[in-house]
Amino acid sequence: MAKDESGSGRSSSRAESTSEADTRRRLSLDRRTILLEAVRLIDDRGLRELTMRGLGVRLGVEAMTLYHYIPGKEDLLDGVVETVIDELYGDPQVRMSSPVGWQDYLQRLAHGVRRMALAHPQVFPLVATRPPAAPWVRPPLRSLRWMENFIESLLDWGFDDAAAVAAYRAFSSFLLGHLLLEVSAQGVDTGPVEETDPATGQDTETDLSTYPQLMRLEPELSQDHSLAEFEQSLESLLDRLDSIRRR
Repeated sequence: MAKDESGSGRSSSRAESTSEADTRRRLSLDRRTILLEAVRLIDDRGLRELTMRGLGVRLGVEAMTLYHYIPGKEDLLDGVVETVIDELYGDPQVRMSSPVGWQDYLQRLAHGVRRMALAHPQVFPLVATRPPAAPWVRPPLRSLRWMENFIESLLDWGFDDAAAVAAYRAFSSFLLGHLLLEVSAQGVDTGPVEETDPATGQDTETDLSTYPQLMRLEPELSQDHSLAEFEQSLESLLDRLDSIRRR
């Protein structure tokens, strides 16, 4: 009888210990911790393997616990992008407001984005997908914060609206095209990913009031000049090849 009581006591103690451990894990959670682990999961296993359940397993909690901090899958994807983009803003070689000039700003930004893409090749295709809050932006880039800074910076350096939008298109097309090819060469899946939240079947919406330049320039940013931009890029390439041939 004593043996049974002792065994029952040990079982009860183990259950209490497990419960306490679960509680400690929940208390140590916050949004940033979850997002950092999501980035690590994608780095390790790829974007398509990211699920709330799989993320919960890595964090040692039930998937439902994560919903206290992240409402759904789409919010999780947005958070992953912003977490990675934050590395760009923290890059000491990138200047979000270069005192030297716009050329220096763009060169530093381009190299910073490339370093970010190569550090997180599995995440980069997500950065380069349609932003759900502004699907009219052409070409797309998921970080509205990045786009707002870009447009605002060029306007500060004397670009007018049309020139700033044209610069955004040319610069982002160059970056997206080149870097997607570069990460795909590493075997990364660059195909489209599901944009809707599986729980609701609907896209989530973001308040664009914090991005005044993007809202103001929506008519210009929504125009599709893909063919003209392709022709211009092709002509620039042919001119460069002719210069190489002449040398």
